[in-house]
Amino acid sequence: MDTDRLARSRQANERLHALIPGGAHTYAKGDDQYPEGLAPVISHGRGARVWDIDGNSYIEYGSGLRSVSLGHAHPRVTEAARRELDRGANFVRPGIIELDAAERFLATVPTAEMVKFAKNGSDVTTAAVRLARAATGRPLVAICGDQPFFSTDDWFIGRTALPAGIPDRIAELTVSFPYGDLVATDELLRRHDGQVACLVLEAAGQQEPPPGYLAGLRSLADRHGCVLVFDEMITGFRWSEAGAQGLYGVVPDLSTFGKALGNGFAVSALAGRRDLMEQGGLRDSRDRVFLLSTTHGAETHSLAAAMAVMETYVEEGVTARLHALGERLAAGVRAAAAGMGVGDHVVVRGRASNLVFATLDGELRPSQEYRTLFLRQLITRGVLGPSFVVSSALTEEDIDRTVDVVAQACAVYRKALDADDPASWMGGRPVRPVFRRRAPS
Repeated sequence: MDTDRLARSRQANERLHALIPGGAHTYAKGDDQYPEGLAPVISHGRGARVWDIDGNSYIEYGSGLRSVSLGHAHPRVTEAARRELDRGANFVRPGIIELDAAERFLATVPTAEMVKFAKNGSDVTTAAVRLARAATGRPLVAICGDQPFFSTDDWFIGRTALPAGIPDRIAELTVSFPYGDLVATDELLRRHDGQVACLVLEAAGQQEPPPGYLAGLRSLADRHGCVLVFDEMITGFRWSEAGAQGLYGVVPDLSTFGKALGNGFAVSALAGRRDLMEQGGLRDSRDRVFLLSTTHGAETHSLAAAMAVMETYVEEGVTARLHALGERLAAGVRAAAAGMGVGDHVVVRGRASNLVFATLDGELRPSQEYRTLFLRQLITRGVLGPSFVVSSALTEEDIDRTVDVVAQACAVYRKALDADDPASWMGGRPVRPVFRRRAPS
């Protein structure tokens, strides 16, 4: 694909930046995450393909920041939402669909006893933190410091490289523990004895939990009297229909779901133990928690979409398909990279249903320059892949085509390594990390 074929996208990006801070509504979708001049603006998508406003077609990975796991415009999901559109989207009292959706969710995630819906992951994860603080009477939140994101709210963002606007005294109420290290976590809880309200983490990420780790964390939380919270935004449905807690058999006190739950529709969920959740309800004698009260949290067509997603996952074995597709892709990419002599430099990581890739330089250090080179080669050949996270709409032919494109990209990667000069193949400035203190840096 000639880069001149993105002329309309480049013009649209300029207009986006003039009207929307960052040029996108999610920082991970910003054009700084893509090679210069190669940030297509999307017109529409169907299945595992998207088209930009210039008319170019791409095989897409990581759709909707991992949310569109069934593929774009999935007929069962869109039809479920469409049926509700003519019935009204929001009422002054609960709609019956709220009961139906809650029953469906709790049947799919049977480790939870109650659920409350919202629109995005940050809201429900912050609600879990607030509930944990209220239930324990403790101020501190302990987050897994090895994991990249939990919420847009102050308690989390204050501990990142973008703390502007957040008072130090709020950021100081969040502490961190390392993933997989029970001893260090126990030491943290002892150091802040009786002060930690909750432990917040993804049960699994780019690595599988060490044997006994999650059960050990469950025991630590019980011993120290804090609430165990699993962020299931990514692991929910991709690890199993019941999330990581369903796969690993360790039950958190609270858990939060989103992303795949709506297949692109805005819906998220806070779920957990009845005795905790009821503190935000009307049947509890304790001081009430303002848990979640969102105008659009029970929007009918989004809940209908979520029910269709859950039914599709269970009835069609979607999680197993995601793993099979991911395994085929991972094997192909690794073979292609090895065949081009860059097997140590283009590295596929993660669970098969949630693959990412690392780009390493000649000294095997993570490199934004080589990531830029690699992304440029993918995009110009019709693969839009900031990650290798699959959707079930991909076909085996899509995977094989992707592997062919990766092989061609790896051939260029090898040339750049031999010349110790990735800049010659980058086409402009390198892509940049989302979490950086200043935009131009």
